[in-house]
Amino acid sequence: MIEFTFWQILENLLLAARWTVVLSLVSFVAGGLVGLVLLVMRVSDSRLLRAIVRVYIEIFQGTPLLMQLFLVFFCLPLVGIDVEPWVAATLGLTFFTSAYLAEIWRGCVEAVPKGQWEASASLAMSYFEQLRHVILPQAARIAIGPTVGFGVQAVKDTALVSIIGFTELTKVGTAISNATFQPFLVYGLVALIYFALCYPLTWSARVLQRKWHAAR
Repeated sequence: MIEFTFWQILENLLLAARWTVVLSLVSFVAGGLVGLVLLVMRVSDSRLLRAIVRVYIEIFQGTPLLMQLFLVFFCLPLVGIDVEPWVAATLGLTFFTSAYLAEIWRGCVEAVPKGQWEASASLAMSYFEQLRHVILPQAARIAIGPTVGFGVQAVKDTALVSIIGFTELTKVGTAISNATFQPFLVYGLVALIYFALCYPLTWSARVLQRKWHAAR
């Protein structure tokens, strides 16, 4: 057993939490960009594009994130592509996040009254001009709350990447717990750090939903 003081344990966990934050931000931003492309395809007039996106979303929403991480980390080397744990973690979380964000945003787009589509079409706008200038700005107001709320899920999902060797908060917590034999203290601190990361997002989501609700 290795002796760690309380402050040494806390310091190491906080240092590891930096990577949890970085991974959360990178995967959320990348997932958001991919999700935006999927959204445009999902609400397009093309049946083929809608079908492709529907299959993509159903696959990533219908399978555990842990299995997706395993597939990226262990299957890519089988075809000659070696990936580091941080790359596999980023890819896995990006795919997972993009599927959920695309569905969240699709619901927000469909919440915009159809009269807005008809009004913009009467102005001889193209489909993409309708999206850019009329529909998406209104949908964005509705989407802010649930999107920020999903950010909480993105932070918590990073705990799973410890399984493929990415050194973040949960993995460091496990290592310290195994070394010190103080699981209650270590995992209690891990839980508090996750709470400190997630609670501001939860609070912000509630505030933004009230502020930007469609009814306003």
